[in-house]
Amino acid sequence: MFAAENGLKGDPRLQAISDAIRVIPHFPKQGIMFQDITTLLLDHKVFKHTVDIIVDRYRDMDISVVAGVEARGFMFAPSIALAIGAKFVPLRKPRKLPGEVISESYVLEYGTDSLEMHVGAVQPGERALIIDDLVATGGTLFAATKLLERLGAEVVECACVIGLPEVKEKFRRLLLRLGDQGEVD
Repeated sequence: MFAAENGLKGDPRLQAISDAIRVIPHFPKQGIMFQDITTLLLDHKVFKHTVDIIVDRYRDMDISVVAGVEARGFMFAPSIALAIGAKFVPLRKPRKLPGEVISESYVLEYGTDSLEMHVGAVQPGERALIIDDLVATGGTLFAATKLLERLGAEVVECACVIGLPEVKEKFRRLLLRLGDQGEVD
């Protein structure tokens, strides 16, 4: 569920976060309304609010792995991992990780791509949280979930800084395919 529906309705931090995100029309291609979080990162207080809201939700959930999706998930996931006492695992684009990796392909709203993760980065039974900046089609999070589960991790939830209301129902259906109860975070 969106943060405002998860006990944070009226929290001024949410408005500050929303205000700090710049929208770039027609990037990277015509028809895409790109949600630019780099402007959020320029305001250290808003950046801290973003991390704090996520940390507050997951602090007591026995998460041992925080997996960050390249590239913008990398901007939040390490701070969250440190704050909750978990390790950070990068989920990278193809050919960016040395050594043995596993790969999972997915469809974007403007093409296809793949994510890779080091073999041995997670152990069977570890509880994982996936972090990305935005949920759009859900394909990236679905691929990230499949990667972690292939190595035996239990994906507790996926958390994104931006949840677009127009894709909320689509993402809810994706979570149902993953076996979740339909909660969108």
